[in-house]
Amino acid sequence: MSNLHFHRPHSRRAQGSTGAGRATPLQPIRRQDWAGLSPQDILARYRIGHTPPAQVLEVLLELFNTLHTSLEKTVSHKTRLERAQFLRRFFHDLKQKAGFKTLPDPRNLGQKHVRAMVEVWQRERLAPGTIQTYLSFLRGLAMWMGKHGFVRQPQHYGLELTEYQRTGLAERDKSWSAQGIDVAALIEQVGAYDRYVGASLRLSLALGLRRKESVMFRPHRNLVPFEATGLPPEEREADRYARIKEGSKGGRLRFVALDSPARLAAVKHAQDVAVGLDAHMGDPDRDLKRNLRRFDYVLEKFGVTMRQLGATSHGLRHEMLNNLYQDETGQASPVRGGGPVPPEIDKAARLTVAKAAGHSRTRAAGAYLGAVLGKRALPRDRPGQDDADPVPA
Repeated sequence: MSNLHFHRPHSRRAQGSTGAGRATPLQPIRRQDWAGLSPQDILARYRIGHTPPAQVLEVLLELFNTLHTSLEKTVSHKTRLERAQFLRRFFHDLKQKAGFKTLPDPRNLGQKHVRAMVEVWQRERLAPGTIQTYLSFLRGLAMWMGKHGFVRQPQHYGLELTEYQRTGLAERDKSWSAQGIDVAALIEQVGAYDRYVGASLRLSLALGLRRKESVMFRPHRNLVPFEATGLPPEEREADRYARIKEGSKGGRLRFVALDSPARLAAVKHAQDVAVGLDAHMGDPDRDLKRNLRRFDYVLEKFGVTMRQLGATSHGLRHEMLNNLYQDETGQASPVRGGGPVPPEIDKAARLTVAKAAGHSRTRAAGAYLGAVLGKRALPRDRPGQDDADPVPA
């Protein structure tokens, strides 16, 4: 491909523009025979028309699959796995489902290939979110090859924008209490059946942990004094903090203040359950994969699935973050039917929620709280109303 240049002039990452050794400090160590070569040099070894497309794809995955498509960071192992599996399946399905007699070299992927596969996904009635994810993965592949803007928006492929465009805003309250679950009672029942899973759920509710974070949390080792957090003195909320990194999304580090009796009690219970000072919240006789499977099994046994109770373990994270917003503002969140909050108070509360969730951007709070509500429109003056009278609230 003659126009392979690996530059994105208006983005936060200029992919493939570095030289010898690792392509960027974030990439894994290269093969020995790739040492000193740029991505362009490496790909030039695999000539179009002379190298099987599947082999070229594997080279691209090895070069770029660890990287985020827009930010200077690596992606999680889960994202790497899902992206690689999808791209391999995509090229397989081009022949098996879309009817192309020969597979294109990934560097020669055309709009006709993308459009044909979108039609396949529509025939298979895939969910809008799934198709959007697939287009995102293809967009990443195109960026690796310098084809920025190659994968278009959903409407270009005949999809309804209103259905396929993601807003990132919660449209319903996913917390357990919103599904009519007695949260404390159910966690107590789970804990009586499996003390490790029960302790993980308590941590999820108190600290807003994700499933994997709660299983990998080490209740003795992951507690640190405020001075060890590196946070500014003016942000001090407690003497001790929970350090969350193992199992976090993208490996992002965050600290959760142990600033309430509920949080302190959840951590103390976890310490009582954990076997040893270095122990995590999984069963010590199981590895991480089996502990996560056990976690899912126990929750399904107690009906905590979308099909049965309409909730998942992630709902406890929603529970905590929505409760936090209410504590900060004195009103329920928008997704819980709360009314408009003064903009400056809403913004500060959303920032608090975003930080507690491990995000740096305020808008990330919308995925838990819902959209920012506008001010109520003041009623027009009625005929004959005295202009000096206060407008009714």
